[in-house]
Amino acid sequence: MEPSTVTDFVERIKEQIRRVVMGHDQAIELVLVALLCRGHILLEGVPGTAKTLLARTFAASLSLGFKRIQFTPDLMPGDVVGTNLFNFQTNLFTLTKGPVFTDILLADEINRTPPKTQAALLEAMQERAVTIDGKTYPLSADFLVIATQNPIEQQGTYPLPEAQLDRFMFKILMGYPSLDEEHRMIAIHGHRNAMPSLIDFDIRPIVAPAFLEEVRHLVAGIHLSDEIIDYIVKIVRATRESSGLLCGASPRSATMLAVASRASAAIEGRDFVIPDDVKRLVRPTLRHRLPLAPGAEIEGIDVEAVVEGVLDKVPAPR
Repeated sequence: MEPSTVTDFVERIKEQIRRVVMGHDQAIELVLVALLCRGHILLEGVPGTAKTLLARTFAASLSLGFKRIQFTPDLMPGDVVGTNLFNFQTNLFTLTKGPVFTDILLADEINRTPPKTQAALLEAMQERAVTIDGKTYPLSADFLVIATQNPIEQQGTYPLPEAQLDRFMFKILMGYPSLDEEHRMIAIHGHRNAMPSLIDFDIRPIVAPAFLEEVRHLVAGIHLSDEIIDYIVKIVRATRESSGLLCGASPRSATMLAVASRASAAIEGRDFVIPDDVKRLVRPTLRHRLPLAPGAEIEGIDVEAVVEGVLDKVPAPR
């Protein structure tokens, strides 16, 4: 398999998603990069910016299982991972699997549930397994979480802990569409006020799991030179020296940046990573991993400005 095969595969999925989701081309590409890396995704945007629609359309384009959890304040860990229920006919406990036993899990409004329930996803996201009553159950090898959250409305929400944020490969910001994109959106969706049916747009699974596994194997073999590795390491270490941050990026973030850069190169049809691949992915990979120092918040400095400063400080290899 050649990198050009990956490019063709990605373009076919993009074409399907664009039938339903107007704009958000960068978000669509990042979701596909995460798919090739088995990375989890956090989508952040105000209500009505197509976060849930993007996740549903993306899942519908793949021959993978899909389940959705609406996170609420009364959601319990057992509602996510499952629980053992006593069967009076057999006098035995039987595992009732939760929605986490799937391939793609949409965790809608993940910050609306208490930390105890949020923590139920920690093991699943990192180990692709869950422990119920002391017994560990493996999850799908394709298990991927797409979580959404609203950055504006904070009443009744529970901010995600740093340990959980670090398990998301990307935090993707879903902004407002452009003038032309919003015009096209109304032209296509303006006759309904409910979530559009994907059947109406002829969204079909176009990628078999076996083919997806081959693509991932190719991505893992994309060449990453020592110069690019040094560049990634210097960027991550520079965040740990920034006075605007409470703490810098974790070693896990460096690994995720390297893996994502390989996928980006494959999507571009190359079998090697260049500095532009890394630069393009630094912001979505690091923005949710860098807590601001109190002084920086008072001065009105945001994380995006800190990351921009780090990129300017670290020279890219030629």
